[in-house]
Amino acid sequence: MQDSRREFLKTSGKLTAMAAMLGSGVGSVLMADSKSYKTTLNLKGQMPMRTLGKVNPLQVSALAFGCMGLNYHRSKRLSEKEASNIVAQALEYGINFFDTAQVYGPDSNEILTGKILKPYRDKVIIATKFGFGANGDDLNSSPKRIRQVVEQSLKRLNLESLPLLYQHRFDPKTPIEEVVDTIKSLIQEGKVMRWGVCELSAKSIEKAHKICPLSAVQSEYHLMWRNVESELLPTLERLGIGFVAYSPLARGYLSGKLTKNSDFDPSNDNRATFPRYQDEAMRANYQIITLLQEFGKAKGANGKNATPAQIALAYLLVKKPYIIPLFGTTNPTHLLEDVQSLQVTLTQKDIKWLDSKLDNIAIVGDRYPPEQAQRVGQ
Repeated sequence: MQDSRREFLKTSGKLTAMAAMLGSGVGSVLMADSKSYKTTLNLKGQMPMRTLGKVNPLQVSALAFGCMGLNYHRSKRLSEKEASNIVAQALEYGINFFDTAQVYGPDSNEILTGKILKPYRDKVIIATKFGFGANGDDLNSSPKRIRQVVEQSLKRLNLESLPLLYQHRFDPKTPIEEVVDTIKSLIQEGKVMRWGVCELSAKSIEKAHKICPLSAVQSEYHLMWRNVESELLPTLERLGIGFVAYSPLARGYLSGKLTKNSDFDPSNDNRATFPRYQDEAMRANYQIITLLQEFGKAKGANGKNATPAQIALAYLLVKKPYIIPLFGTTNPTHLLEDVQSLQVTLTQKDIKWLDSKLDNIAIVGDRYPPEQAQRVGQ
């Protein structure tokens, strides 16, 4: 088992060559906490790398791909061929970090992700999550349920060991100490390599980290939701924990491609019920898109305009060297646009200017409905 786990972490082919190239080039720019962020991208596997966690560190691509939207909660349901094609394109660009969860579907997204990535499983890092019951509605992080999900996820993802396993949401019925003890045992058994948590408070993270070191924390973070900067990021920096920023484009809003006329399929898109994606909020918040469009002029590669999506992603990349933006898309054109955010140059002066402007923009609409809002920050 130990040999197989070590082999899983090894990259080969393009990714091995890429890692060697990055050691003295582009990667060093990204890893440094420098005054500016800039990189060039060949778009042929030359993806900068970042490190999650100081204890048992995990090296991953600077951008991560969220698989949820391939068949769940994003209105459009891709065929297996379409999903395979866009994942193959992400791999071609050098993305090696992919994210899914048991609750997406439930189960169906892990099944699709496992099938698509099976040919590449020795070259990629797959993160998944536990924390819900079988029907996907009730929170359940009991030791019995954690072990059940891990066994099922291993089968669905065609893996011998899970590279990174998150607790998806805090379960008020199960003390965090019981959760961590279970994860610690699973790591010792070789079924899990590293673990993390999602949307947990800094206080709970510190408590969990003392029992079994965390490699990563995943929480929402983008230009319309910067609350993590006040307490969470300083805590992660002090403890040496990586940060995965999910919804870095605010579920597509920061791309500038959503308007008050956008339709969300209520049977397969949670945005249909989220306050921030109702017509009034969509219209009121568009001022942030106007700001990014103006700011992005001549910020792209070769003096070209950077799109709002590219500015939003580059902003997170320059904030901290341990932040990995986790985006998803079903559109190959949008995928290319997002990856080209790596060619955007932002200085600390740019970041301060953006922050000052954002501080004066009142975002309309909560990020979650009341029931789901109670599940975060515990």
